[in-house]
This record gives sequence, structure tokens and C-alpha cells, in this order.
Amino acid sequence: MEELLRIENVSKHFAGHTALDDVSLSIPQGSIYGLLGPNGAGKTTLIRIINRITAPDSGRVLFEGHEIAPEDVFRIGYLPEERGLYKKMKVGEQAIFFARLKGLSRHEATVRLKKWFIKFGIQDWWDKKVEELSKGMAQKVQFIVTILHEPKLLIFDEPFSGFDPINANLLKEEILALRDKGATVIFSTHNMSSVEEICDHITLINKSHNILSGAVSDIRRRHGNNIFRIAYRGEEEALRRALEGRCDLLGVEDEESMRYNTLKIHIERDEDVRSVISAVNEAVELRSFDEIIPSMNDIFIRAVDVKL
Repeated sequence: MEELLRIENVSKHFAGHTALDDVSLSIPQGSIYGLLGPNGAGKTTLIRIINRITAPDSGRVLFEGHEIAPEDVFRIGYLPEERGLYKKMKVGEQAIFFARLKGLSRHEATVRLKKWFIKFGIQDWWDKKVEELSKGMAQKVQFIVTILHEPKLLIFDEPFSGFDPINANLLKEEILALRDKGATVIFSTHNMSSVEEICDHITLINKSHNILSGAVSDIRRRHGNNIFRIAYRGEEEALRRALEGRCDLLGVEDEESMRYNTLKIHIERDEDVRSVISAVNEAVELRSFDEIIPSMNDIFIRAVDVKL
């Protein structure tokens, strides 16, 4: 996959604190890239460096193969975690103001904004003051302003914070649609379920270091530890005898349904999986044999704990 953004050996130090220490990562074009890590890990500092809000002490940021330049900022949309709108301004006028800062004419900004306001169901608030908006409505306005100029790169820092499930799902669908239209998205969050739902790749930063990077599916499989769940019909004792010496029995789980019994096992070697399946099939009526893939939340906790 073609690369849009590359971070090369970036370090950033503040008085008595190292925010980033030789961090490198590659963000593929047309992907949703999760930037994960506990509070204080260095995620926000990295995002600010990408946006040229601050500069690295060493290393560089490459955008489409060249070192990122001031004019590239117009091709980036950034929605920070700490957001703010001018409370006394009218909603529509403020949205137009931000759109023009990104290079749109007043006419083009108005046309695009009207379409998005209708799509998000906030068209009746165009002439209201920002202070009259609910938190959720204000966040919708900020999201629209972030994406309105159709940037090549979108950066969302905790975009679902404060949203109810319905509106959070609306934003997820829009982010996925933007990716499908060719945008590249950096998605910074603590919500691991959101990572599994929408992210293609992730980097986990902890204590200023990149400690884990890759495709979400590959990372989950890599951390699977060869644990499997068997669903079957038949005698548990017969199954246990068939598996003796072939794998470790981890115990009976709650039944997936009233129809099947379940057993969780650990197989030490990949090459033994087929023989275990065969033994199960001989002893009981095998209904399913599935590898238990850990969630991103489990992987996050495990990876961060190891580095503590």
C-alpha cells in the first residue's frame, strides 16, 4: 500500500521530560491508522508535530515523500480533543470563518456547509449562537469544519468523546466513508472497541516509545497464543480422554447456546492443530473449532504492563 505519511526517528524534549524518543512509523494512504497509548505517552505531541504546531528536536515528518511544509497544513484536517468555538458567534458564520481559513471561498464554504448541516440534522441551528448548542451539536459542527475542505489527511483526537451511541455511530460511518473516498485518517483514542471497529493499522506509544505497530488483524492474531474453543455434542469425559497428551485443557466455558457444550484448550505447536481436530472429531460430534483472538483492549493492557 502506498505511503502517505512517514515519521522518521522523531524525538521531542521539554524541560525535564521526554515526550517522544526516536519514534518512527509509516501511515498507508487510504487507511484508518489508530494512534494508541495511555495518558502522557506522547500521542498528542506527535499529532502537534505532524500539524506543525510544534517542531521535533530531531527526526523528520515526510508527507507524500517530501518533508512536510507549511502549505501541506491546508491538506490536513485536525480535530483536537480539547475543542472550542466562539460562543457569541452565530453557528453558520463561525463555520464559514473556519472554512475560509482552510482556503475555501465564502460561496463554496456555504454550499458545502449547508449540505453537511442537513446531513447531520442541524440545519435549523445555522443562525443560532454557538452558546445555544448542546455539546453534541457543537461537536458535530467542529467535525464538519474539520472535514469540509476535503483534506488528504484527517487527524481525529478522541472524536467520540461526549457523544451518545447513536451519534458516535454516525461519526464512525462518516469516518469510514471518508476513508473509502480516499482520505487517510489518524485516529487517536482510548476506546479499544472503536479501534477494532474502524482501524486498519495501529501504533501503540508508551513512555515516549513506539512499542507496537502493524495491521490490527495481524497484531491480534500474533498475540493469540494458540488458545482455541471447541463446541461439541457428546460426552465431556470422552473428549477429555481423546485430548490427553495432545494439548492443555483450560476448562469448561459457559455454553454458547443450549445446544452445545464448550471446552477451551491450549495447543503448544501450530503443527498439532490438525491432529487435535481429528481426535475431537473421533470422540464427539464437533460443531466448531475456533481460535480465541484477544481483543485490542487485552493486547493494549498486556503491552503497556510489560513496559511499566
